[in-house]
Amino acid sequence: MTPRLAVNDLSVRFATDDGEILAVDRMSFSVEPGEVLALVGESGCGKSVTAMSVLRLLPSIATMTGSITLDETELTSLSTRQMREIRGRDISMIFQEPMTSLNPSYTIGFQIGEVLRRHEGMSRKQAKERAVELLELVRMPAPTARIKEYPHQLSGGMRQRVMIAMAVACSPKVLIADEPTTALDVTIQAQILDIIRDLREHVGASILLITHDLGVVADIADRIEVMYAGHKVESGPVHELFDNPQHPYTIGLLGAVPRPDLAGGMQDRLQEIPGLVPVLHDKPESCVFAPRCSRATDECIEAMPPLGLVHPRQYTACVHPGNRDAQISEVVNA
Repeated sequence: MTPRLAVNDLSVRFATDDGEILAVDRMSFSVEPGEVLALVGESGCGKSVTAMSVLRLLPSIATMTGSITLDETELTSLSTRQMREIRGRDISMIFQEPMTSLNPSYTIGFQIGEVLRRHEGMSRKQAKERAVELLELVRMPAPTARIKEYPHQLSGGMRQRVMIAMAVACSPKVLIADEPTTALDVTIQAQILDIIRDLREHVGASILLITHDLGVVADIADRIEVMYAGHKVESGPVHELFDNPQHPYTIGLLGAVPRPDLAGGMQDRLQEIPGLVPVLHDKPESCVFAPRCSRATDECIEAMPPLGLVHPRQYTACVHPGNRDAQISEVVNA
């Protein structure tokens, strides 16, 4: 099957007063039609930068190399005007902060309608009617009244619904969801995930999910790409990777997830990964996780380990792969 979205050897550098920062280094992945692919990792590992690269929304201080294709269209070679035609129509994004992503000066109906007028050529009346339908689709209470309101009049969950309605207004081929449940309570999180799941079936979009919440990943994703310090360190089908993680970083992430299924109701202390994510001023010559890894040996610092196949459909960039920690499987069973 031809991937809907394919990213190959993507590298992103930022020019700063202290020198170049290598935010993403040779990142490659693909998203199949109708698939949900999750990018996970700690804050600052390059997830959102990768998403912004797909949409060509990086700031002027960024330099991007590599290939990004949507179906058979190479996005990196398109002009700014051509990319404007694709954004919101073929590829759309649910941004991380709905309050700051929505314009406080315009009503909800105007902002949803603007997408429809721009890409679908609808009249104001048609766009207004369609905006109500989209709000109904994302289960917004009293949608006819909501289109007349401003962002500050809505709750966080309602604003997130508006962002989703805008993102799916033109039935995009690819939907990028950047931390779609951040800062929402558990009940609203579950509702938002149900909406995204329903929209996947209704719109038929491929979804690139960016999150650090492994519970969300277990609930909705098909495959997972684990990122650390701008690098892919492990990838594979969600349940296979959760049942048998191979990279020490992946094992550390899973070990930090609360386990209410343990005897006594909860472990006494969550496992933590010691140390900090490195600042990558220069291209690393060794394993980027080695300074924080209990398995690290001289072999780990001699060269960057390649991404290799360790199990069918599961890849790991580690000199000493393997799940050496007990009770890792079924870590997120929610």
